Amino acid sequence: MSTRISRNTKINGLLLLVVFALAVLPLVLGLGDHKEEPFTGADAEAETAITELQPDYEPWFSPLYEPPSGEIESALFALQAALGAGVLAYYFGLRRGRRQGAALAAADEGGAGLTDGAGRTDRAGGTDSGSPGSPEAPGSGATRSDAQGSGLSAAGPGGRAGDVRDRDA
Repeated sequence: MSTRISRNTKINGLLLLVVFALAVLPLVLGLGDHKEEPFTGADAEAETAITELQPDYEPWFSPLYEPPSGEIESALFALQAALGAGVLAYYFGLRRGRRQGAALAAADEGGAGLTDGAGRTDRAGGTDSGSPGSPEAPGSGATRSDAQGSGLSAAGPGGRAGDVRDRDA
């Protein structure tokens, strides 16, 4: 049996490999070994460069909160990054869900939208015959999956073939 890898899977794998290389290569190649603190942030690098160029420079303002240690500062930065990533992931997930919902609604408007007990849709308006002896056999009461969730049976609003409303009564 041949397994075919999709284009998106290949792209995701390649991007993951690039991110891994960007994280590991500076450590492996020893970049920054000549520095006292090899991998400091951009703020610290800028402060060092300014101090070297103009030793008498006075900052215009001071931070509102100065963490007691570098570890706490790093933890706060990681928390900020995690919150930002969570907000972005929520936003993109919401957009994707709305787009998929709109596509399903448009597809449902295009056909009868009848589904059988297994969740399969028969766009022709009839019921799915299923396999012999299966619970999805004809007349098992396929229900309409529209936006209102009316629960109408395939037999119609007055039909007795598995009308969902009559099951609870």
